[in-house]
Amino acid sequence: MGAAARIHSAGDARALARRRLPWMVFDYIDGAAGRGTGADRNRAALDAAPLRPRILRDVSERSLAKTVLGTQAARPFGIAPMGMCNLSAPGADLMLARLAARHKVPHCVSTVASTPMEAIIEAAEGNAWFQLYFSGDGSGTFRLIERARAAGYRTLVLTVDVPEVGRRPRELRHGFKMPFRIGPRQFMDFALHPRWSLSSLITGKPQMANFEMDGFDFDRTESRARATWDTLARLRDAWPGTLVVKGVLDVEDALALKAAGCDAVQVSSHGGRQLESAPAPFALLPAMRAALGPGFPIFYDSGLRSGEDALKALVAGADYVFFGRVLQFAMAAAGEAGLGRIWEVLSEELSIAMAQTGLRDLEDLPQP
Repeated sequence: MGAAARIHSAGDARALARRRLPWMVFDYIDGAAGRGTGADRNRAALDAAPLRPRILRDVSERSLAKTVLGTQAARPFGIAPMGMCNLSAPGADLMLARLAARHKVPHCVSTVASTPMEAIIEAAEGNAWFQLYFSGDGSGTFRLIERARAAGYRTLVLTVDVPEVGRRPRELRHGFKMPFRIGPRQFMDFALHPRWSLSSLITGKPQMANFEMDGFDFDRTESRARATWDTLARLRDAWPGTLVVKGVLDVEDALALKAAGCDAVQVSSHGGRQLESAPAPFALLPAMRAALGPGFPIFYDSGLRSGEDALKALVAGADYVFFGRVLQFAMAAAGEAGLGRIWEVLSEELSIAMAQTGLRDLEDLPQP
C-alpha cells in the first residue's frame, strides 16, 4: 500500500510526516509560540463548537463551491501562505500551485516561498494571491509589491501579526535558521532521515527564492515593527488590486481596516506561532461578523484540521477559509499523491458534514 492510501485524516498525514521528516523540519512546520498553549486554546475552541444536525432534508446533491472575492472556487477552502514549503518535499510549492489550478482555489504565495512568485502563479494558472510582510524600512517591501503586480497577482495579503518573529522553542532547540544552514547537529538529524536527505541533496537545499534576484533581500529575524497605519495607507495607494489584511484578532482593528479601505480581513493567529497568549481566533468569528456586517469579506485560518472544521468556521461567520500545515504534512508523507489524497479527505469530510447538517449549498449558510 502506498503512503498516500494510508492517509484517512489530517492526523494520519501528520504521523507519517513525523516519521519521514528530520526533527528540525517537522518541528518548524508543527511548532507554535512558547509552550503551544495558544494553539491548543484555539484547537479546544474548534473542538467544543457543535454543528447542528438536521434531518429529512433532500441533500442528495451538494455543492462544495464557494464564491471568494467575486470568483467561484470549487471548494470553500484555499491554501494558506507557508514559508519554505519545499522543506516538506522537493517541489512542494509547485504541487500546491497545480492543486490550486485544478480546483480553482486561491493559493496564497508566501513572501518567503522557496519558489519564485512568477513560477508559482504560472503553475497555478492565475489562481494565486501574494502574501506580503512589511520588513525593515519598507523599501524592499514596496519593490515586492511592484514585482507581484508585474507577475500578474491581483490580490495582496498583507500579514500584520509579525512585528517580531514569535519565539518558538521547538525551532530554537534544533538551531533552525532561514536561510537554511547545515551544521553538525543538522547533519546528524539528516543522516537519520535518509529518504528526505537524499531527495533534498538531489534537488538542492530550499532557498527563499523571491530574494535571489539583485535588489531583493530578506532577513527573517529583521524587525517588522516599523509598520503603522500610515504604512497601510501608503500600501493601499500603491496597490490597485484587492487588499486583504491577515492576522487580525481585534474587532476594533478590523473596523479600522474596513474604514481604511481594505477589501477583506483574515482572522488568524498565524497558526499559534506568534503570541502564545492570543485569544482563540475561531472564537472571535461571530463578533467579527457582527461588527463588520454581512457584506464585508472575512477569511479565516489557524488550527483547521478537517472538513468539519472548515464548515464550523463558515457557520461561525467566515466567508472563506485556508488550510496550511495539514497540506505540508501530506506532501511530506507522500508527495503530490499525498497532497491530492488529503484534499480528497478534506472534501469528503466537508460533504458528509453538509449532509448531516442539512446543507446543499454553502452560499446559503445561516448568519451567526
